Amino acid sequence: MGMIRNFFQMFFGGGSGAIRETVEVFRENAEAAAQRGATYDQAALAQFAGEFRQAQRGRFDRIMDGINRLPRPLMALGCLGLFVSAMVDPVWFAERMAGISLVPQPLWWLLGVVVSFYFGARHQAKGQDFQKSIAATIASAPHVVASIEQIRELRHDSPGVADTDADAVLAVEALGKSDNAAFAEWKGGQSKLRRKL
Repeated sequence: MGMIRNFFQMFFGGGSGAIRETVEVFRENAEAAAQRGATYDQAALAQFAGEFRQAQRGRFDRIMDGINRLPRPLMALGCLGLFVSAMVDPVWFAERMAGISLVPQPLWWLLGVVVSFYFGARHQAKGQDFQKSIAATIASAPHVVASIEQIRELRHDSPGVADTDADAVLAVEALGKSDNAAFAEWKGGQSKLRRKL
């Protein structure tokens, strides 16, 4: 007996976890790997949420955001106003357009650059906000999927919903005769239908 014990101690070492430690040399511990994976996922999601968390915006930021929203509607309404003014007072409109034709070409280029940079920067800022909202939505997706799965388990036609498990009394009651007249009539109709088929 002592020889066998010495033989196993030589290969597996001593102590209660010796076999487990020896096996873990050849095969990864699945439970520890799952725990490391869960910890890694939680850390990644926490970092991701930290990057995309919106800071509280102050009054100045809200005012500037409101001012930044003015140029596009003002430009659109201004263009529509020019069309209306051309129909209402063509002479006044022609005088203004003659004045605009005197603006030198480089100034038009400069205006084009300023407007392009303004709308480009605005588009980029709004695009980044949109990406942040998408990231927040994606981060909440596992919780939504889990909720949907729990709700689907409550449906009357989900697999195993009528399973009696180990409740023998419930199983006997489910298989026994029913005092429900409507059920008995339906069951009789089903048996007649089977006989016809």
